[in-house]
Amino acid sequence: MALSKLQRRQRIKLRIRKIVSGTATKPRLVVFRSNKDIYAQLIDDVAGKTLIAVSSREKEIANSGAKLEKATAVGKVIGEKANKAGLTTCAFDRNGYLYHGRVKALADGAREAGLKF
Repeated sequence: MALSKLQRRQRIKLRIRKIVSGTATKPRLVVFRSNKDIYAQLIDDVAGKTLIAVSSREKEIANSGAKLEKATAVGKVIGEKANKAGLTTCAFDRNGYLYHGRVKALADGAREAGLKF
């Protein structure tokens, strides 16, 4: 029997999480994509804490155009917040999504803001 879209993503997600893990000095940048919005978090897996979280629902980003522009804006904001917190590197976790479209736009925005991964 064929896997559903969600089951396929869950399988890919678990495969990625076996490898990618975040620490306080090099947190994990996680992307969650809904139909309407996009969310990004920097997570310290050792302490089990979210260090920084940004979404396209925030006021300064919500009116920034189409979904792709919002994703780029979320990437830039999380990169800027990470720099203020003294974080320069992170491990990118695409969360089972293809590295394409909004996920790629968010990653490019974070790189533009000075985050390395």
